[in-house]
Amino acid sequence: MNSPKNFIKLIGISLLFAAGLTACDKPGPAETAGKKIDQTVGEAGKKIGEAADKVVEKLGEQGEKAVVVIDDAEITAKVKAAIFAEPGLKTLQISVDTVKGVVTLSGSVDSLPSSDMAKVLAGAVAGVKEVKNRLVIKLIK
Repeated sequence: MNSPKNFIKLIGISLLFAAGLTACDKPGPAETAGKKIDQTVGEAGKKIGEAADKVVEKLGEQGEKAVVVIDDAEITAKVKAAIFAEPGLKTLQISVDTVKGVVTLSGSVDSLPSSDMAKVLAGAVAGVKEVKNRLVIKLIK
């Protein structure tokens, strides 16, 4: 399987091998030049491998962060859709914010049952870990 780590190693080793072949044109015994090339390629390969490990690790961390953001945005959209689809809630001022699966409801509703219904709907969405209900009950005149 070709991975970014292996690809980076291959490029680095190829460059060092090409540089080593150039060194063969210098005067001196071929054995000495060959040993130096082998040592240089080995050391460089090790360093490139370490650098590739770090790059792959960073890419993995960034990928995990992106997945969390996408999942949070998806959860927010689904919660908003569920609230909007519920008769009696869609005209009310309810804001939805999601961070790492924790949904925060804020804004105003006309009654405690409306507040409770919004919380239940949010909690029923897949991926929601917790619902923080910060809705304020305002009487409509």
